Amino acid sequence: MTRPGAGGPWDESEVDGIGRRVDLGALWLPGVPGMELRMEIDKASNQVTAVALNLQGSALQVQAFAAPRTEGIWAEIRAEIAESVTKQGGSADDLPGPFGRELLARLPVRTAEGRTGHRPARFIGHDGPRWFLRGVLTGKAAVDPEAARALEEIFADIVVIRGSQARAPRDLLALRLPGQAGPVLTDVPAPAAVLDPLVPRGPEITEIH
Repeated sequence: MTRPGAGGPWDESEVDGIGRRVDLGALWLPGVPGMELRMEIDKASNQVTAVALNLQGSALQVQAFAAPRTEGIWAEIRAEIAESVTKQGGSADDLPGPFGRELLARLPVRTAEGRTGHRPARFIGHDGPRWFLRGVLTGKAAVDPEAARALEEIFADIVVIRGSQARAPRDLLALRLPGQAGPVLTDVPAPAAVLDPLVPRGPEITEIH
């Protein structure tokens, strides 16, 4: 299966510069018209832990982590996410996708009537040189390939800035707020917080692009 973006996500050594991407510290993120950019903040540390993109009824949450020099960690993380989802009453299927193996999960949620329902989510990942990039697709993009295409292309064009310092595997690579003015603090429910085995989510800062 051909991957979007002709081979990305990218390491900083593989690109000539930031181009039209937004500098978020460990990530250079491509932007498209109509995209809403949301930075997720950990309440305890006040650090940016993830970035989420909303576009046309779908969302993509992205996080970057340190990884060992000799091997990737996506296979191990997929297994942990699948176990976590299953323990909470959901389901997860390990399937081939445009970025290699991915998880299609059905996450347990509570409906407005107090009943237990399920919400689909796609977990995608890419093992780079000493880093790992994970994405979570929710909304229409979780089940509709056409709806997912634009967000997959964004994921494929992300550049990861790992840095040369020593880091333990799975250490979160530091993100920072973009330079644009006018951030607004929000407190939006997390689409994947209940099953994330790596990093908790907190309040969010939203910017419109």
